[in-house]
Amino acid sequence: MPLKKHHKWMIGSFTTLVIIFMITTGILLNAIIVKQSLNHNEISNKVTNLQLESQSKFNDLSSSVIKLEKSFNLIEQNLYETQGLLEKNQQELNELKASVDDDFSGIIENAIESVVTIVTDLSQGTGFLIEENGYVVTNAHVMENAKSAGIYTYDGEMHQVSLIGTNSEMDVCLLKIQGTYPALKLGNSNDVSIGESVIAIGNPLGLQFSVTEGIISAIHREGSNGLEAYFQTDAALNPGNSGGPLIDKQGKAIGINNFKTSEGESLGFALESNWLKDTINNIYFAKEGVGLV
Repeated sequence: MPLKKHHKWMIGSFTTLVIIFMITTGILLNAIIVKQSLNHNEISNKVTNLQLESQSKFNDLSSSVIKLEKSFNLIEQNLYETQGLLEKNQQELNELKASVDDDFSGIIENAIESVVTIVTDLSQGTGFLIEENGYVVTNAHVMENAKSAGIYTYDGEMHQVSLIGTNSEMDVCLLKIQGTYPALKLGNSNDVSIGESVIAIGNPLGLQFSVTEGIISAIHREGSNGLEAYFQTDAALNPGNSGGPLIDKQGKAIGINNFKTSEGESLGFALESNWLKDTINNIYFAKEGVGLV
């Protein structure tokens, strides 16, 4: 049955509305997609900018850390150089005081606290501290055949003695006491010249902590062991001085007083400090597996 006119009009109107709705929906969906795409691009750009900004800040921070590290290294170097200058100035001051006063009073005041008296059941000798934790060096013949021994420090205290080791060829003995005491630094005996002023500290004939002054008369003298390892000095050395330090104008021990000749006057000999250092380290290494000084 053919549609009536008003039916055709209603169907056409509905169809038109559907088409309009579909077109409108499509436009809206497209607008939404375009907007989301724009938002996504905007967010991506922001993320990229943030990454670039963060990387830039990280690079700046890394650069600042490197500069700071360089500054710390420079400060550390300056402190090290300053410390070296202070030590050099102190050394020059000690030398100046010794030369102006024409004596070693300033050096003796410090050095004598590192010297000890060694008393055994057979004899008496001298030693000196080479490490603040109680390591004492002396001549081996001071302790030879001793059944008992004690060490008296400058403060008057008596200490029990532990034997670390002995080198008879070099006539060196390493001992240990309990406590902490100032130690003498070993100088470089290769830097010592003939004519330099020196002092010897010891206990000659039982006179504790006696000081004698002299000069280096010769270097690299041959000892009874056949080694050219000894300073000759005219500083008075007597029984009881054995094992004491021979000290230069910088307050360093450049040798250990060892023996004197009975054929003449002012002929004393001291083992040079570089030989002494090697001997001490060999003795300590044999016991502990490491060097000491």
